[in-house]
Amino acid sequence: MGEIRQPVQAFLWCMSVIYMFAFSSLYVQIPGLYGNEGVLPARWMLRYTGKGFWEQLRDSPTLLWLGPKLGLDTQQGMELIALIGTVLSLLSTLTHRLRDCRLYLCLWILYLSLYQVGQVFLYFQWDNLLLETGFLCVLVAPLYLPWGRPRGCFHDNVTLWLVRWLLFRLMFASGVVKLTSRCPTWWGLTALTYHYETQCIPTPLAWFAHQLPVWWQKLSVVTTFLIEIPVPFLFFSPIRRHRLTAFYLQILLQVLIILSGNYNFFNLLTIALCFSLLDDEHINFLLRRPAQDTHRPQSTLRKALSWACVCLEVTVYILLVYWTSLHFNLQIDWERKEVMSKTAFTYHQFMALLKDMMMPSIWIGVLSLTWEILRAMFKSACMRGILLRLWSTLQWGVMAAAAVNMFAISLVPFTFLDYDANSALWPGVKRAFEVTDRYQLANSYGLFRRMTGVGGRPEVVIEGSWDRNTWTEIEFMYKPGNMSAPPAFVTPHQPRLDWQMWFAALGPYHQSPWFSSLIYRLLQGKKDVIRLIQSDESNYPFKDHPPTYLRAHRYKYWFTEPKEDGTYPDRWWRRVYAEEFYPIVQLGDHFLENMLSQHGLKDKAAARRPSKALLPQVLASVRESVCALPGHVLTWSLAIAVAGACVLKQLLSRKHTHTHTHTHTQAHDKASEMGRESAGQQNSHPAPAHTQEKQMEEEESEEGETEEEEEEEEGEEDWRGGGDGKEDVMKTDEEQESKREKEEDEGQEEMEEKNAAADEEEEEEEGGQEEEGLEEERQEVNSDDSLRKRK
Repeated sequence: MGEIRQPVQAFLWCMSVIYMFAFSSLYVQIPGLYGNEGVLPARWMLRYTGKGFWEQLRDSPTLLWLGPKLGLDTQQGMELIALIGTVLSLLSTLTHRLRDCRLYLCLWILYLSLYQVGQVFLYFQWDNLLLETGFLCVLVAPLYLPWGRPRGCFHDNVTLWLVRWLLFRLMFASGVVKLTSRCPTWWGLTALTYHYETQCIPTPLAWFAHQLPVWWQKLSVVTTFLIEIPVPFLFFSPIRRHRLTAFYLQILLQVLIILSGNYNFFNLLTIALCFSLLDDEHINFLLRRPAQDTHRPQSTLRKALSWACVCLEVTVYILLVYWTSLHFNLQIDWERKEVMSKTAFTYHQFMALLKDMMMPSIWIGVLSLTWEILRAMFKSACMRGILLRLWSTLQWGVMAAAAVNMFAISLVPFTFLDYDANSALWPGVKRAFEVTDRYQLANSYGLFRRMTGVGGRPEVVIEGSWDRNTWTEIEFMYKPGNMSAPPAFVTPHQPRLDWQMWFAALGPYHQSPWFSSLIYRLLQGKKDVIRLIQSDESNYPFKDHPPTYLRAHRYKYWFTEPKEDGTYPDRWWRRVYAEEFYPIVQLGDHFLENMLSQHGLKDKAAARRPSKALLPQVLASVRESVCALPGHVLTWSLAIAVAGACVLKQLLSRKHTHTHTHTHTQAHDKASEMGRESAGQQNSHPAPAHTQEKQMEEEESEEGETEEEEEEEEGEEDWRGGGDGKEDVMKTDEEQESKREKEEDEGQEEMEEKNAAADEEEEEEEGGQEEEGLEEERQEVNSDDSLRKRK
């Protein structure tokens, strides 16, 4: 794999953006979800049992234990953590010097602190994925020292390989679990005929995707299996074009998911992981940057190896197509212009194949990681200077050990796919995983394991009344409810209450204990909880007075179909009443009190009085001004602000570069004129050779200083905001030596040319002087002859 400095910078920049979305999206929901009068108050998770601070931190690693020392309650502590995380991640997107391993360590600790008290509203796979990826950022990001220039490290290939391994585990497991779950829709290739209308929060484009023909939906399922199961093995291919092909296939899948469904920052996070498949050369190609001329005459052996790689590459593509057509029985119906497909293997055959694939996939990871470690070791050993070589070797040893440990720990959740492979792991690895499990350093993944809503999308609709006769539906901002309202597009914001309402509709109410707490807070008329449902309280039907009675019904929703004449219908949804989900309750109702007491959702002690200190008051004022905005508006505003700042920075950097280049050109022209004038003077009075050499050395030193200044200015430019992407560049000894030799040769050639020009001018001057002397002698001879004739 080639140089990866720019993929590393791209990955870190994307992670800063994703952290910004995650913290800001959660911040506006903290009062309603975890506040003292929220659905699940976070203070219930921090029970003081008389243990010491370090024991509490060990049992529940969160910074919220420090809240009382700052005069903050749990809600205010969570808001402070979310604000700090948002600000730090926002600043790191604008300044590359802040994209440091220490900053990503802070961001990881902040999000882990929120995760520990997040309860059911933070127990999503993308939250686990963000924590695992965030910890890898600590290993991937450089360490910027105040007395040194930012430079790349030789162990970047090793640490970035962990990101590629995480991407492999995520995609491979997501494809395998669809078949191991025995879901009939995945095995029948009909999952996407239900997916678009049954996913949690569909987008408007999901309605159009749902109208596609069945054969196309089945072919899309086959393509999904192809991208998620065999293609991830190309991540570790030694052939560069294999990795690029896998990169574009993964990007295609993630973009299609973003367009058809609201999965917050999950797909953006997966795209960030995909940057581990790229190198500097391809990013320069994408950004239309001039590539370095690395063309060298190839030997016969090198040409033969190149052709062999091309043949191997094409063979792999042919095998993938053949494997897909064979196992899914792909056939083209030319008359109907359709591609027919069906599963041509059984569950037991697939499980046998999976058992045969697990150990080879682990060994592929072992060999690939070993190769990257050896490459990094060789580069560190080739450093010039004893101290620099010692420092590089020390860094290599630390990062190689960390990479090996992270890889070993990740094998435990990865082998959950196969019992035999998990049983074959060394017990010490399993114990290490159990110790680090609370920090979410390695997790198991498997998205869309089973397709829900086959008989219709279940949806819970809450209704309120003052007199128990007239009932009014309470409409949520994002989830389907009103049949005439179009689906929302809220990515990268995640409305966590709307998501949990989708999960609650899949089963009875007692499987979602938090629902009773939601009903209880709505009967009390708590403003923070109401803002989770409608940020604009004017759209809430009980804004003036809370309802006296509440109930919930379950409906079945489907997308509407186009009319017979091809025009669009008046409504987006159609629904049918299914059953009662939650009985009619009111404050003080015996059923509601029992549900709250049974699940420990009823407060036994009053919340702390609000503090009059400065920090709590500042947090309260910020909350009042920010939380009035809908979550998706806040995240979009931050995204637009970052994009605008990057564009502005790009324009300013180009202007600065153009001005610097123009000034440098003028100075160079002026120096050339002065050089020509001095050369003219030296022609009349030739200077000694040692003086010319000294002048050449001074000119070379000035040019070298100018080049160093240009490199420093380019290194200070942001990867995303401007510059030519040459920051953090550490050139190898061979490149430095070749550059030095090239400069010496050019200087020598210029000196020889100047000396030759001076010699020619001297010869011309001497020749002119000789001709003048001969002419004078001729004139004297002629004058003597004329005098003799006169005499």
